[in-house]
Amino acid sequence: MPGTQYLALLRGINVGGSNIIKMDALKKAFEEMGFDSVSTYIQSGNVLFRTGNRTSEAVQKRIEKGLSETFRYDARAIVVPHRMLRTVVEKAPPRFGDDPGRFRYDVIFLRNSLKPKQAVKGVTIKEGVDTVWVGKHTVYFSRLIAKASQSRLSRIMSLPVYQDMTIRNWNTTTKLLELMDQRKK
Repeated sequence: MPGTQYLALLRGINVGGSNIIKMDALKKAFEEMGFDSVSTYIQSGNVLFRTGNRTSEAVQKRIEKGLSETFRYDARAIVVPHRMLRTVVEKAPPRFGDDPGRFRYDVIFLRNSLKPKQAVKGVTIKEGVDTVWVGKHTVYFSRLIAKASQSRLSRIMSLPVYQDMTIRNWNTTTKLLELMDQRKK
């Protein structure tokens, strides 16, 4: 299939009863924007697609404009090329995701304008509960399940930079890579 394979991670849809968008309508909107091989994964706004030679920034702007017009909300998207998602998974911290019985693992994806070191400024962690790592393209976050109510991950939502990020759990992140790998064949 021609073109670059991308993943769009949409912020703020189907969360808490806000911006409810059915996946078939979302798929149709992407197709109407001219994207190819469109598919969605779960209801939280994960869209896989292909497009011709464009930059991630241009693709992001196109998606945000198209979704804002189609669904009448302030669309925010983070666009991740297939090769970048592979790097995110392969370069995760050692043993990240290895003990899901004890820890919850999340990947914080960032818009191009926000660098990982900037994103973690102001992020506090609860000692003995939270651990944070700065990656090349993302921030990795884990929290001890037994003390998850003490985690400070939710405080990230109060930071101004939160508008430039979206969070996916490790299982979703690795599944999205698996789906993109399958589509590559």
